[in-house]
Amino acid sequence: MTRGRSALAWLVFAGVLAALFLGLVYAPPDAVLGETQRILYFHVASAWNGLLAFLVVFVGGIAYLATGRLDWDRLNLASAEVGELFTTVAVVTGSIWARSAWGVWWEWEPRLTSAFVLWLMYAALLLTRRLVEEPGRRARYTAVFGLVAFIDVPVVFMSIRWWRSVHPVVIQAGQINLEPPMVLALVTAVLAFTLLYVLLLGMRMRLDALETRVAELKRLWRERREGELR
Repeated sequence: MTRGRSALAWLVFAGVLAALFLGLVYAPPDAVLGETQRILYFHVASAWNGLLAFLVVFVGGIAYLATGRLDWDRLNLASAEVGELFTTVAVVTGSIWARSAWGVWWEWEPRLTSAFVLWLMYAALLLTRRLVEEPGRRARYTAVFGLVAFIDVPVVFMSIRWWRSVHPVVIQAGQINLEPPMVLALVTAVLAFTLLYVLLLGMRMRLDALETRVAELKRLWRERREGELR
C-alpha cells in the first residue's frame, strides 16, 4: 500500500469512528422516532455516495466513448460496484427506518421505488457485463448502459419534490431541517463515507488492474506452451 493510500485509509478509519460517535452517542434522539432516528445519518451518507458513484460512472462513460481508453472502463466498473454497495446499504437502512416510522418494512412511495429501480439497473449492468468477454465491447456496453441508467439518478433525488411522498425531506431550500448536533453528525457521516468511497474506488481499480495483468500473463504463458508443443 502506498503512503498516500495508507494515509487515506487511516483518515477513513478516523472519520467513520467520529461518525459513529456523533451519530450514536453525541446527537440527541429524535422527539418522535427516538433512537431509531440515528440510522438516518448512515442512510443519507450511503444514499449520497451511491448517487455520487453513479455520477462518476456517467462521466466515465462519456470519457470512454470519447477516447476509447480502457482505463475509463476500469473506473466505470469500480464506481458501479462501489455505488451498488452503497445503494444496497441505503435501501436496507431505509427499510429498517420505515419499519419504525411507518410500521411496514417497505412502502412503494416515490423515493423508495425510484431508488430500488436504480439498484436494479446497476445490478443488471454488473451482471450482464460478465456475459461479454471482448474487452472493448464490454467497455462500450458499460459506458452506454451507465449513461442510460443515470437518468434515474435525478429522479431519485427529486422524487420527494416532484411527487407527493411520505419520505421525510432533510434538506429543503438549502437548509438542513435538523438540530445543530444532528447536522454535525450527518455532515460528518457524509464526509466519512465519501472518503470511504474514494478509498474503495481506488482499491477496486487496483484490483482490476492486477486481474488484467494476471490474465495477460496467463495468455502469454499459454501461447508459449502451445508454441513449444508445436
